[in-house]
Amino acid sequence: MPGPFGPGRGMSQGAREKTDFKAIKKLFAYCKAYLPAIIVALLLAVAGAVTSIVGADRVRGLIDIITDGAKQLAGVDMSAFVSAAVVMVCLYGGGAIANYLQQYIMAGVTQKTAKKLRTQINQKINKLPLKYFDTTTRGDILSRVTNDVDTISQTLGSTIANLVNAIALFVGVVIMMFVSNWVLALVTIGTSIVGFLLMFVILGKSQKYFNRRQENLGEMNGQIEEVFTNHTVVKAYNAEEKQKEKFENVNKKLFANNWKSQSLAGLMQPLMGFAGNLSYVAIFIVGVALALSGSTAVTFGTIISFTMYANLFSQPLTTIAQSMASIQQASAASKRIFEMLEESELVDERGKIVMLPAEKVEGNVEFKNVKFGYNKEEEIIKNFSADLRKGQKVAIVGPTGAGKTTIVNLLMRFYEVDEGDILIDGVSIKDITRENVHDLFDMILQDTWLFEGTIRENLVYGKEGVTDEKLDEVCSAVGLKHFIQTLKKGYDTKLDNSLGLSEGQKQQLTIARAMIKDSPLLILDEATSSVDTRTEIVIQEAMDKLTEGRTSFVIAHRLSTIKNADVILVLKDGDIIEQGDHETLLAQNGFYAELYNSQFADVG
Repeated sequence: MPGPFGPGRGMSQGAREKTDFKAIKKLFAYCKAYLPAIIVALLLAVAGAVTSIVGADRVRGLIDIITDGAKQLAGVDMSAFVSAAVVMVCLYGGGAIANYLQQYIMAGVTQKTAKKLRTQINQKINKLPLKYFDTTTRGDILSRVTNDVDTISQTLGSTIANLVNAIALFVGVVIMMFVSNWVLALVTIGTSIVGFLLMFVILGKSQKYFNRRQENLGEMNGQIEEVFTNHTVVKAYNAEEKQKEKFENVNKKLFANNWKSQSLAGLMQPLMGFAGNLSYVAIFIVGVALALSGSTAVTFGTIISFTMYANLFSQPLTTIAQSMASIQQASAASKRIFEMLEESELVDERGKIVMLPAEKVEGNVEFKNVKFGYNKEEEIIKNFSADLRKGQKVAIVGPTGAGKTTIVNLLMRFYEVDEGDILIDGVSIKDITRENVHDLFDMILQDTWLFEGTIRENLVYGKEGVTDEKLDEVCSAVGLKHFIQTLKKGYDTKLDNSLGLSEGQKQQLTIARAMIKDSPLLILDEATSSVDTRTEIVIQEAMDKLTEGRTSFVIAHRLSTIKNADVILVLKDGDIIEQGDHETLLAQNGFYAELYNSQFADVG
């Protein structure tokens, strides 16, 4: 069975080297529900740009009023001056309000989009087949939910509106410059175009590093999650240095790609600043030359207004450059998110009408010529058939890789059989929903699973109307009642690391949870492997009560624990090679006898 750290879903090298505009297009289509608000925000951004452009033109008129008054020695026309000043204050004040409103609106759109993305990813996770999680690290999945969604959120929050504002400002400034003076307009554009061309060169080189950065983040999260989850194992095997080295390798790659992407993106602003300063110098030189040549089209106000135009011209170019860098990051993040959202889902089963109520199921289970492989090249279960009757305790034994866990995965419909069928009380599990199948089974696994909540919440997980009397009965049966009585809050004690539960106590809780659910079918995966001998005896007695009248499947590793099984299925290479009870199989002196005796060969 493929492990959780198996082959990933990488992009081709060529696809990583450039902005994925398909992903950006999907992102914009995803936001269409918020289109009216986005349009209003963009119109406000344009309005803010227009006020800046008109304001720069009004500066020329204001300065010309002052210079004309100085030339004529008649004083400044204060009425005209105050009128022009009031208009400028109103323009810049209106522009500030417009810019604030567009930021406010886009902040709302951003958070709603991020919330919608996280919700859909969470819903998607519940619809994905188990195979997806076998081939994708949990850390990488978490990275898509957190880092990638945050990257998109930041881009939508500021970049889009700023980009529209910058484009509107750019177009408006160009028009106003040519209206004012075409010679100075060409000078301003010519000196600024150098930075603009360099910006595109940098963008072309930086995209691959932004994509690799997002991938490195996912890889790092996967490695961190793996180490934290298995921290005890890492300590026990003195693997700290090895894991540290592995982390450092990933961290170095992340650092390198982060540094390269940010360094290249960081070049854009100083380059555009240089181009802007170059424009100031050129404007003064050419403007003064034109004025000295006697041109009436160039006044002192014209030169000053063109220095403002130069700033307004380089400012949107800088903003566009920064926005494109953000869009590159959003492109990489969007690609990863939409890859996940577009993964093949489990088949929709809402149309199925066949139901097997848990309280009416007897527990007859039949495997009919079942064949299955996790991939097409390798068949694990080759031709599995077994007819198991209600109330039987069925042990599944065999060497590692024989297909024991795979049988359970198929029985629970975590995977679908390739050929053949599995029937419960004569009904194919293909004809009922997965939820219905899961409702028929209790599972007690070797690895315990408890969530951070109270003991009560962990015990009644998904079950309604469980009384304290029922909890007492079950906890007494598994040997937990005395421990819970010693706790100040009893069943309402919160489970966390401070409680210091042993592995055995955690397993007792999971067994109690299964007893409370009380489903007609039971799956046990060496459920007592984490407890001491005395506790094992107590739990084994509880298990015997739990399995009474219920069909139970026991994946056995210690064969001594399944001597009382009604049927033992011996698997090897995906086939049942022997079948019978303990005494019968020992008497046959076959593969089961060999497995059983090998566990005691070195005893004594």
